[in-house]
Amino acid sequence: MDAGPSPLSSWTLEPLELGAIAVVALLYARRARTLRSRGTPVPAWRIWCFGTGLVLLLVALACPIAAFAEEQFFSAHMLQHVLLGDLAPLALVAGLTGPLLRPVLSLPLVGRLRALAHPLVALPLWALNLYLWHLPALYEGAVRHEALHAFEHVAFLATGALMWAPVIEVLPGPAWFGTGAKLGYIVAVRLIETVLANVFLWSGRVFYDVYVHPVERWGISPHADQGLAGGVMLIEGSLVTLGALAWLFLRWGKESELRQQLIERGLDPDEVSRAVRYGRGEELAGRR
Repeated sequence: MDAGPSPLSSWTLEPLELGAIAVVALLYARRARTLRSRGTPVPAWRIWCFGTGLVLLLVALACPIAAFAEEQFFSAHMLQHVLLGDLAPLALVAGLTGPLLRPVLSLPLVGRLRALAHPLVALPLWALNLYLWHLPALYEGAVRHEALHAFEHVAFLATGALMWAPVIEVLPGPAWFGTGAKLGYIVAVRLIETVLANVFLWSGRVFYDVYVHPVERWGISPHADQGLAGGVMLIEGSLVTLGALAWLFLRWGKESELRQQLIERGLDPDEVSRAVRYGRGEELAGRR
């Protein structure tokens, strides 16, 4: 067995990637400071979420996970991709607010792209992106070509953010896409991901020749590595799903109770539904 040089202490500090993360962090901090000076501060928990998302990006791109991925371990590459395509986008989107995004949304092109965050658009785009990048020709091309690999990472991050956007709902979504619909949406997301995870977990063949080496690395066969990759996708997806469903169920119960109380006070049901959905129910109750 030849494990080769150990990547455990390898940190791949790419200036372009780190520079992009630093610019995003600075722009976020600047906008948050502006809003605070105007008397409309960004909630601290959102700032922490956004910071966590940036840290997750750093972990995925710079820490030894990236080094293992470069050594062509599919399981390490999968861990990198769930960080880039699921956990980091979730944290980043949770850290945003409408006022934070206003300068960006005022740009004509960005304003038109808001349609991509519609749940009936975001979910198919995310699913298509997930499956396309795991086709052998495209996946192996990304492993072998740096520019395509970088584009792959951007695609995972962008479609991951779009997929989470309707759930977090930083900006108003369709009237029909309430908390109950979000529960179904999360289930659909995880079913789509679980199918692919189980293909890797239980398949009797190795899909990607790039992971077939003359000598096993770290004592892990290509088939075992592929099974580990499926396990990484399945476990991460299951944990995130449990957390998201628990949050949505709690929110659903709280919203239902508050909505009923406000309607019983004689308030307009449509106005109540909008206020409760966007966290303004208590404010509406205090005004009446």
